[in-house]
Amino acid sequence: MRPFLPALGIAALVALPAAPPAVAAPAADGDAPSAFTIQDPRIKESSGLAASRLHPGIYWTHNDSGDAANVFAVDSRTGRTVATVRLGGIDARDVEAISIGPDGNIYVGDTGDNLDGTWPEVWIYRFPEPKTLQDATVTPTRFTVRYEDGPRDAESLMVHPTTGRVYIVSKKRSGKGALYEAPEQLSASGVNTFRRVADINVWATDGAFSPDGTRLVVRGYFEARVYRWLDGRPKEIGRPTVPLQRQGESVTFTPDGRTLMYGTEGANSRVTPVELDDDLLPDSTGKPGDSGKGGDAADEKASTTGDDHDRTLAIGAGTVVVAALLVLVLRKLLRRPTG
Repeated sequence: MRPFLPALGIAALVALPAAPPAVAAPAADGDAPSAFTIQDPRIKESSGLAASRLHPGIYWTHNDSGDAANVFAVDSRTGRTVATVRLGGIDARDVEAISIGPDGNIYVGDTGDNLDGTWPEVWIYRFPEPKTLQDATVTPTRFTVRYEDGPRDAESLMVHPTTGRVYIVSKKRSGKGALYEAPEQLSASGVNTFRRVADINVWATDGAFSPDGTRLVVRGYFEARVYRWLDGRPKEIGRPTVPLQRQGESVTFTPDGRTLMYGTEGANSRVTPVELDDDLLPDSTGKPGDSGKGGDAADEKASTTGDDHDRTLAIGAGTVVVAALLVLVLRKLLRRPTG
């Protein structure tokens, strides 16, 4: 992944309106998910994030382009890497996303394309989530992926936690990104053609399904959107808070579904929790008998209510506009001849 902004642009972002504070939500067992810093000096471009299904408190991540095919298990209580899984026989090109399916497998998306859609095919790698956290080399199953409407850049891979179907979200192209759906079963022997099924109006850098499969979140650098998942299709219901980060590249749900964990690229990168509420909560959360405020009636009302939420949306929208203007100004400055 190329740096989103040159150094000058990143420094200037500090002057943007501050995003609403990130709040940690109580987990199902009464503990609160906390922000943590990834300590491993090898992880300089954390580009995907997935909460472990087998090991509480563990998040899987990886670098993108320029690294070997490694996947790291990071302990959110210490920020330290507790296991490194090397994908044997894989020459990774631009790994951008990670997700865990209901089959207990980890799916890794080698789907990035910094040339904005010039590679005719990309790949997904699949291997079982290790039952024991220790360094290991595995031979993953490799799936070849093409898009029905031609090559494109994509940094978001999601596996639905109930159906096991795989989805990819492309970055904006001609004003819009899109959600692509895999065949019902991936084939390791042929080409898997992903079909465009919905527009996603986010410059998407990552996405994730909630643990119960009723919500889909897609994030960009400065914004995120939550969708209700209805009959295999997304319906936008709200915009959660996104913390201001150096280069926001990843997002996942906590295992109880109550909180989003946002990650960023860079050495010693910070993973920040943001609590969900109201309709943005999944229909089912981690505590038995507890649920979010989902349901058919919720589809007809705004996902956030009250003056505080309106102010949150206004601040977020203002930040995106200012940031976009800043990018245009910087591009013009950098293109000016010198001397």
